[in-house]
Amino acid sequence: MSRRSDQRRAAVFALYQHDVTGRELDDVFERDASTFTRALAYAAQDYADDLDARIARHAHGWTLDRIAPLERAIMRIALLEMVHPDVAPGKAPIPPEGAINEAVEIAKRFCGTEAPGFVNGILAAALREIGENGAHR
Repeated sequence: MSRRSDQRRAAVFALYQHDVTGRELDDVFERDASTFTRALAYAAQDYADDLDARIARHAHGWTLDRIAPLERAIMRIALLEMVHPDVAPGKAPIPPEGAINEAVEIAKRFCGTEAPGFVNGILAAALREIGENGAHR
């Protein structure tokens, strides 16, 4: 699993399984999960309150618990890389627009037909807020 996009997807699924089953992250990772995958998932768990607050702020008309768990996990990983780009090891962090694109692609492949637009809308609004506030950290 060498491609970063595959590793991000693995982090999303580990986070999703953790949220749905209540099992520890260590118990839901694939055996060969990379350091990058593990770092993303653990950091998303550590920053969950902040990430969820950002999602909720831009999910107009939706409460956080109404958002499908997989969509929430997708947005948490993308937002994590947008707001805390240095939490996972790597040569260079992904640009915020790249994080959004990867999140939308995961949503297209694994979620319902409305999910990609929903994910894109929330993440784009969060990116605008980051730009306006300079709130990267």
